Amino acid sequence: MTVIAACEVAFWVVLGLGLFARYGLRKARLGGVLLLLVPVVDLVLLGVTTADLKNGGEIGIAHGLAAVYLGVSVGFGHQIIRRMDAWAAHRFDGAPRPARPPKYGRERAAHEARQWSRHLLAWAVGCGLLGLAILHVGDAARTEVLGGLIRLWTLVLGIDAAVSFSYTLAPKRAKGVER
Repeated sequence: MTVIAACEVAFWVVLGLGLFARYGLRKARLGGVLLLLVPVVDLVLLGVTTADLKNGGEIGIAHGLAAVYLGVSVGFGHQIIRRMDAWAAHRFDGAPRPARPPKYGRERAAHEARQWSRHLLAWAVGCGLLGLAILHVGDAARTEVLGGLIRLWTLVLGIDAAVSFSYTLAPKRAKGVER
């Protein structure tokens, strides 16, 4: 669990350093290199988790959360970095304020569908890693926590789908706008 927390902190630290170098120090190339290093944090987490499983470590929720973290990083990481970069450019470099997500209508429905597709990608990567871990260990009793995490995340993905696609079926409208 400590390694996962450290990797989560490292993600934000490397991201912050990249933005600071780019906008605070005015070193665009250095900032770009640091931002490109953000995925290295994920590779470290994958390596540590794999090594622990290979060496017979006791399988727990930390192994499952590592897979979830990696999936979310693949599904949403680029969007997070791009958004943080846009806000830093606005705040420190005079760039235009980043657009907020749409609130109403078809634009909101399309936004929600894109966000759900990112969640689907995160789920596919994370559950794929969990499935590989289950197969690698080959002991259903030892990996029950990982299977439970797959079931829980699948339920969350289904709920997210229902909420996200509700915007397509019944788009939210601004107050005072009639159907």
